[in-house]
Amino acid sequence: MSKKRILIVDDSVVIRRSLANALARDADLEVVGSASNGRIALMKIPLLHPDVVTLDVEMPDMDGLQALAEIRKRYPQLPVIMLSEPTDRGVAATLDALTLGAKDYVTKPDIAMNADDGLQILSDELAAKIVLHCPGAIHQSPPPKSRARIPPDGTSLGTTVNAAAPRVDVLAIAVSTGGPNALMDLIPRFPADFPVPILIVQHMPPIFTKLLAERLAAKCKIRVTEAGMHQTVLAGGAWIAPGNFHMVVEIDNGSVRIRTQDDPPENFCRPSADVLFRSVVEVYGARVLAVVMTGMGQDGLRGCEKIHAAGGQIVVQDEASSVVWGMPGLIVKAGIADQILPLQALGGEIMDRVSRHRPYQLGQANDGHMRSAIPEQRWR
Repeated sequence: MSKKRILIVDDSVVIRRSLANALARDADLEVVGSASNGRIALMKIPLLHPDVVTLDVEMPDMDGLQALAEIRKRYPQLPVIMLSEPTDRGVAATLDALTLGAKDYVTKPDIAMNADDGLQILSDELAAKIVLHCPGAIHQSPPPKSRARIPPDGTSLGTTVNAAAPRVDVLAIAVSTGGPNALMDLIPRFPADFPVPILIVQHMPPIFTKLLAERLAAKCKIRVTEAGMHQTVLAGGAWIAPGNFHMVVEIDNGSVRIRTQDDPPENFCRPSADVLFRSVVEVYGARVLAVVMTGMGQDGLRGCEKIHAAGGQIVVQDEASSVVWGMPGLIVKAGIADQILPLQALGGEIMDRVSRHRPYQLGQANDGHMRSAIPEQRWR
């Protein structure tokens, strides 16, 4: 397989040189050029024919967002990976870039970190994402094997909701690469009277999760917030695990509350979906609906095994609509997915499952009060 050709775009000479030297140590990668701003990058792309562009967010003359918009117009299939500053402004710009069509992002090292160590971490993460998103890269997309039926035309469908399935009392979502856009598509579909709480693990560092929650809150009918210690879990709300903390739920004086913790990462992730999934099984038993969406790696697999064993329900995003079909693909390969659906169909399917066994229809008037998130039969 030929080397992946990289164009590095950053206004920092140190970053350009350091990344070029670090990436050159990977036999599968070749840095074919660099540019100090977006305007120069646009001139170099047709000359260098890169397989991927790494793009700094903040640059003079033409910044990363402006350059990205032009790249998407001229080269719609060219993967772009953003380099983000770990600041509110940098994170906001990175979320904008993902909306504009950037494939992924990496965060520049904190200034408090040893420079050499920070650049090594940055280059390692960047190299992995370059290989992942380059055309022709080998993706871990296992063949479908599940209780869901897959039509021969490749359209991802699934079984209908089993009427005997237990009532859903919590929706737990795991998502990683491609997640912000996927969540922006999914969560605003839910009505204000959505009858169960939503707990979300999105693999992101600190600051990112807070701003993502704020953006979702501005777009959604339900309440969306970054999770904090001892918050009460209620229907009609969504909580996103904070960057660098695991999120679990537990019973406290008759209510379900959130606890955040800094236990070691699992699957190289903190927050980890496996940690959340295990805790929702402990609290809700079979009354869990897990949704695993686009993402790299295997986080969520072991937790879904626990949910499956307890009699809960599992729905995954299909390969065609996923940026990376790692996390959902492994659930399918394990044979524990109840249904495999494209992103556009997930919202309707989730509402069908959470409304089953309930005396009112979603979106219709109800008593106006938040409902208890505790499955009463389990805790009497």
